[in-house]
Amino acid sequence: MHTPPWFASSLLVIPNRICLIQRQYSLSPLNHLPMQTPSPEGNPSGQPQKKSAFTRFLDAVEWLGNLLPHPVTLFALFAFGVVLLSGVADYFGLSAIDPRPEGARGRAPDGVIEVVSLLNGDGLRRIVENLVTNFTGFVPLGTVLVALLGVGVAEKSGLISAAIRALVLAAASFRVLEIPSVEGKSGLRKVIALYLNIPGLRLIHEKLVFPFLNFILEPRRLVTVTIVFAGVVSNTASEMGYVVLVPLAAVIFLALGRHPLAGLAAAFAGVSGGYSANLLIGTIDPLLAGITEEAARLIDPGYTVHPAVNWYFMIASTFLITAIGTFVTLKIVEPKLGPYDPSRASEDLSDDNSMEPVTAREKHGLKMAGLAVLGVSFAIFMSAYPEWGVLRNPETGDVLDSPLLRGMVALIFVFFLIPGYVYGRATGTMKSDRDVIEGMAKAMSTLGLYIVLVFFAAQFVAFFGWSNLGPIVAVKGADFLVAINLTGPMVFVPFILMCCFVNLMLGSASAQWAITAPIFVPMLMLIGYSPEVIQAAYRIGDSTTNIITPMMSYFGLILAFATRYDRKLGIGTIIATMLPYSMFFLIGWVLLFYLWVFGLGLPVGPGSPTYYIP
Repeated sequence: MHTPPWFASSLLVIPNRICLIQRQYSLSPLNHLPMQTPSPEGNPSGQPQKKSAFTRFLDAVEWLGNLLPHPVTLFALFAFGVVLLSGVADYFGLSAIDPRPEGARGRAPDGVIEVVSLLNGDGLRRIVENLVTNFTGFVPLGTVLVALLGVGVAEKSGLISAAIRALVLAAASFRVLEIPSVEGKSGLRKVIALYLNIPGLRLIHEKLVFPFLNFILEPRRLVTVTIVFAGVVSNTASEMGYVVLVPLAAVIFLALGRHPLAGLAAAFAGVSGGYSANLLIGTIDPLLAGITEEAARLIDPGYTVHPAVNWYFMIASTFLITAIGTFVTLKIVEPKLGPYDPSRASEDLSDDNSMEPVTAREKHGLKMAGLAVLGVSFAIFMSAYPEWGVLRNPETGDVLDSPLLRGMVALIFVFFLIPGYVYGRATGTMKSDRDVIEGMAKAMSTLGLYIVLVFFAAQFVAFFGWSNLGPIVAVKGADFLVAINLTGPMVFVPFILMCCFVNLMLGSASAQWAITAPIFVPMLMLIGYSPEVIQAAYRIGDSTTNIITPMMSYFGLILAFATRYDRKLGIGTIIATMLPYSMFFLIGWVLLFYLWVFGLGLPVGPGSPTYYIP
């Protein structure tokens, strides 16, 4: 999955900041953009259509989910429920054998995972003593606050407003590609026109190439593809996808006359649902590889697993997730959401500023900000790429396990702060340090509900971790899978489904794999499968249910941002919106896994065998 804790990781933070941004550039897009609001896909007339069985199922999920109380109340009840449940489970002696090897970190000396009751004197004392530190130590709290200090400066200067308007207006001005005539052309343009008009090739370009390009480059599809793809690859930059891309995707969709929740869903699906797909190796890869290696050594003491063992499969998965995410957004999510009703939004979206063209001064500011981005990028590159780079691991020289990636939030802060200030100086919107401070202060000024929700979410996460309920459920589920005694390639189907289920409760990819790997890696190795393939299958289950579980650390941020566009929105709406992505990702990813590994016989990564041979 991702970062640790859980849900509210960052609630009201971004929503309120983005609302301020929207007042500058995305309001009433239907009245100001030279575009029409797209009618639901496959319904050009805009007339109501009979709902399919799948849509009715999603409506039922949404209705049931929205019966739940306010998120703050819900997680206060969750925290209280964990305390009660831990007491009941302890009374009945619930426990499980810890599958991790003796001496492993976190393993009890007797090798038994027992429920820790919070409903006794020791438990209550622990709650009282750690109530404050649970809150202040909640990781996403600091992550979002620090990142938004930089975002606040960029918003105050007008950089984000100008950049979004430039992007939206450029998309709105898209023209259909046609084969050019040779007449009036010269130089390279004439050469290209001559090539495209060669009789045999012209027919191919007219019937195949240009229709395909126009299909992909049509603004509605191109924006969706770009957002989902950017979400997937943003995983390399850790929290950037949640803190930056998800809220901006909603803004872009709104400015294009589309439902903002569809944009939010597309970005969230790419960032979180596609967590195990990427073009690059990320910080989670060496962590999972280390756990897999330790589990494999229970069978083969000399076995080694390197961080890139799933890289080939990850690259292929990136394009699969992008395609599926785009399809689900266009064909399922947008039609279900229907046309956006601005009256459902919070009052912060009520201003009616126009989507005005970017002025000459703003264009100059964007150029200067672009130079600032290049400068910051070069400085970061020089601090990490050379062997002497100060942001490399000082002991090993490694880039994956280094201050560069562990300090990504600080880099996001700088990435918005410096270009935002440069833009402000170039356009005259920032004249002194007071303007910078004002931008940061505004970014922190609307965090009341966020802080309240984070407080209760942090208690729930801490209580659940103390109780050991999560690891016990994971081990019991693994024991069941072992008991059904499947062999052959089909063994990976229940394995992946079990990982999906456990992922709903354990919000950390490494924590879940640390518990389940010592069971499944040896078990599947004994029937002939390599640890590398087993890890690839695990990552499918670990990713696909991220987007539908409140246990995921940034789920609260997504919910809070969505409520800015629908003040009555509840958890059920978010889960029902994301459920199609989860289902289609799971089906498509499993099919790709079987085709890749067993159909084509391709390795999942460099030096990664499919079968284990002792």
